[in-house]
Amino acid sequence: MKPEVYFTDRISPEMVLELYKMTGRKLDGRVAIKLHSGEEGNQNFLKPEFFKPVIEYVGGTVVECNTAYEGSRNTTQRHLETLDKHGWSKCFKVDLLDGEGPDLKLDIPGGKAIRKNFVGKNIANYDSMLVLSHFKGHPMGGYGGALKQLSIGVASSYGKGYIHGVGNPANFWTSDHDSFLEAMADAAYSVAEYFKDKTVYINVMKNMSVDCDCCAVAEDPCMKDIGILASLDPVAIDQACLDLVYASEDPGRDHLLERIESKNGVHTIEAAAALGIGVREYELIKV
Repeated sequence: MKPEVYFTDRISPEMVLELYKMTGRKLDGRVAIKLHSGEEGNQNFLKPEFFKPVIEYVGGTVVECNTAYEGSRNTTQRHLETLDKHGWSKCFKVDLLDGEGPDLKLDIPGGKAIRKNFVGKNIANYDSMLVLSHFKGHPMGGYGGALKQLSIGVASSYGKGYIHGVGNPANFWTSDHDSFLEAMADAAYSVAEYFKDKTVYINVMKNMSVDCDCCAVAEDPCMKDIGILASLDPVAIDQACLDLVYASEDPGRDHLLERIESKNGVHTIEAAAALGIGVREYELIKV
């Protein structure tokens, strides 16, 4: 059977929760809620109020990891300050998974580009994960969605450099591009395997800029909002988002697609599917 991807064009905090429920999976135990806390200065990231109903329903902890580049989230102290400024720690329990070392190493025996992934060690404190992704463009990956959240998002600061450098953080900005995309897929595989069938993925197609929420100076959104998607399959949900962008008649669509295609963003999906994280064919269920 094809994995189900639930979709609604009604974008609201309540519909995020409704689609989570429609997946039919109840996340038990200690739930890590992975989202993007937003770089200071970024105007497009999704705010705490938007995710409040689903986070309170699940009863989990908002988790993040430090960045590997200059900015407001590259040290534990600065990241905690940003989490406070952006309202996350005011509304929810928060946990920087790599706030204190050492990192946790996850092996990737079948990895195409890398064979290990370094994640924040506090991931071991959680039994399941809700991945809340803001779907938009990205300066390096082409797009950001569920697979990026699993890979770069859960990687520690060192792990981010390891993925970008395809095993050598010194090559952060200079590694072969398709190999970097494959390294992201490898890293996503390791986290998906870690939690196995204890994950739910939600992608929100709102405020879609060509730039990521990690950019302090980002372009404004270039096309109209599309909707919310939910699935148990991270490959299918990202593929569905790409398909919805291609199907859009919005005039700003081409600007976003130029960013995605110029960075060969679909290759991350191709590589993840080849690893068996999920499949690209899906059943879209409109709500």
